[in-house]
Amino acid sequence: MLTSVRSLAAASVFALSAALAAPAMAQDEDGGIGVEVSANVAMVSEYRFRGVDLSGGEFAIQGGVDVGLPAGFYIGTWASSLDEQTVGYGSTELDVYGGWAGEFGNVSTDVGVIMYIYPDAGAGDFDYVEFYGSVGVGLGPADVTLGVAYAPDQDSLGGTDNFYLYADAGIGIPGTPVSLSGHVGYTDGFLTFTNDGEAIDWSLGAAVAVPGTPLELGVAYIGVEGDPLIDPAGTFTDDAVVFTLSASI
Repeated sequence: MLTSVRSLAAASVFALSAALAAPAMAQDEDGGIGVEVSANVAMVSEYRFRGVDLSGGEFAIQGGVDVGLPAGFYIGTWASSLDEQTVGYGSTELDVYGGWAGEFGNVSTDVGVIMYIYPDAGAGDFDYVEFYGSVGVGLGPADVTLGVAYAPDQDSLGGTDNFYLYADAGIGIPGTPVSLSGHVGYTDGFLTFTNDGEAIDWSLGAAVAVPGTPLELGVAYIGVEGDPLIDPAGTFTDDAVVFTLSASI
């Protein structure tokens, strides 16, 4: 399942199906519902957040821990290295989130809240809160997810808000360790690099799970469009091919 948390915060869609998937609830041997902890780590050739490069075109180290709780609730944290000079957020992003996920037949739902924290960003307000929700449908080896995120007015967003709408699609090729994915998102608000506060990001990716290991290799072509871009030199917003090596336990 492509989770809304990872669609909101991860570098590329192709990594979602394995290393960055949300935890499922664990079932105790006595039939009671328990708690499941999972962890993930990844190296990416660039950290792309909604199409925008936040690592200065350099490698980024990422990872997180998720805890599945009874009755479908979950909490988790995820972090990535950043380029200190690219967008002024410091060298680290730390995301802390919690929510509820449920499945109804082949339909999945996910709602929650995420806090984006930049612990060494320097003077000023940079941390912000965002609420999210998504609905997904599984169709055999394929799944489609529609999601929305809203960050209300905050000082760190220039006293305004931000709205994000996205769609993810993924399919595993039967009989192979290969999966394909696609993503498109629309941003309206502060979190764009455009003069009019609107942007469209997209990606197409493929991933292969390494048999007998927790490793996955992925590649995605990622872009973001705005009219006009504040970033005329393309420092943050040029289309890019992003590679990922990830693992989860």
